[in-house]
Amino acid sequence: MPNIRQLSLEELEQYFLDMGEKKYRAKQVYDWLWLKPVLSFEQMTNLSKELRQKLATEFSFPSLELNLTQHSDDGTLKSRFKTFDGHLVEGVLIPTANRLTACVSSQIGCSLSCKFCATGYMERKRNLNFDEIFDQVVLINKQCLETYGKKLNNIVFMGMGEPLLNYKNVLKAIEKITSDEGLAMSARRITVSTAGVAKMIRQLGDDKVRFKLALSLHAANDLKRNQIMPINETNDLKSIIDALNYFYKQTGNEITFEYILFNNLNDSLQDADELIKIYRQVPADLVNIIEYNPIDAARFQKPVEEKVMIFMDYLEKHRVNARLRRSRGKDIDAACGQLANKDH
Repeated sequence: MPNIRQLSLEELEQYFLDMGEKKYRAKQVYDWLWLKPVLSFEQMTNLSKELRQKLATEFSFPSLELNLTQHSDDGTLKSRFKTFDGHLVEGVLIPTANRLTACVSSQIGCSLSCKFCATGYMERKRNLNFDEIFDQVVLINKQCLETYGKKLNNIVFMGMGEPLLNYKNVLKAIEKITSDEGLAMSARRITVSTAGVAKMIRQLGDDKVRFKLALSLHAANDLKRNQIMPINETNDLKSIIDALNYFYKQTGNEITFEYILFNNLNDSLQDADELIKIYRQVPADLVNIIEYNPIDAARFQKPVEEKVMIFMDYLEKHRVNARLRRSRGKDIDAACGQLANKDH
């Protein structure tokens, strides 16, 4: 059966007219799908029971189901969602003093095999459909309202998978999230993070997207980046820098760099100099320096605090807008690089 969320409003209107129903029924259903989103026909309470049953016999309504929620000591919530075909995917609600952020996934597993990331050790099963990405936001927003009494402020595509390798679904999900007929969130409050797919960064520029872009850099020379991020072998730093500059030229959107500090790998002052050099080649607004979060599959360690502060001070001294991002949700494997559908 066709997935009802694949239909446009016009297609729904035609469907209801063909079955002898009033045209306005289409708008009622469309609002239930996107504006006040529900996850089943049964919840569409302003439709008659007979009409809801008829829709259920003619359309599928695959939606995410909340499978497990874990609560961190710092207020972070990690949720495991089950897809209609039995796969599991994780999303995180991250509370801080001034914002509530949903970290959402774009794929089930990942094909990029970054050496420091738990998801990178999983097999990529499939891309998430746009409505499954949308459901993550809906369900995390519901948790946000129930736990903190407020709606989400921000969305980051930094969960499982590489968003730019699921390009169409990610963009369509963001279209629904930002639409006045959907969740009406500002595109400026959405950040898509990429490991560096140069061709698709350029495509974002051509599509004149309004959301923010972050690059997971983590090493500022090709030799080191090749070691920890195999994607760099086909998307080297020069090609990524060229793509980021093209993206900025097309959109005017500044770029954020993400840089995890690894002990004795990328945390020297020489590494800082290389990072500064890249920062100055791209219209970047911020470098997020991130604490490394240990995973079972890798032997990386985070530097001692003194070394982190020396690195940060050096960046500041050279007028780099850098921020140290403390990890949240480490005790439930919800922090950066830890999502892997582990059972607890």
